Amino acid sequence: MSSMSATEMAAYLQQASPLLLDVREPWEFEICHIEGSTNLPMGQIPQAVEDLPESGEIVVICHHGVRSQQVIRFLQGQMTASLINLDGGVDAWAREVDRDMPLY
Repeated sequence: MSSMSATEMAAYLQQASPLLLDVREPWEFEICHIEGSTNLPMGQIPQAVEDLPESGEIVVICHHGVRSQQVIRFLQGQMTASLINLDGGVDAWAREVDRDMPLY
């Protein structure tokens, strides 16, 4: 499993277009999210694996980076896509990259 800090991810997104997969609950996603991300709650991942791209890059995002790590561990056995964890989740993104993003 690879991971990137929020500032590393912000720079990376200037040159790449991975799928940004936010695994938080819909109410969390409504409060704040990284532009361009897709919301698929962690509990729905097992049923939606077939809908995710088999290859390419997927950045998995949650609030602090714990749920996203769990999702990545599950997905590693299901696909060949490159899976990247956003260390610190949207909380780190809000504190380091987009300081106008609401915190919760």
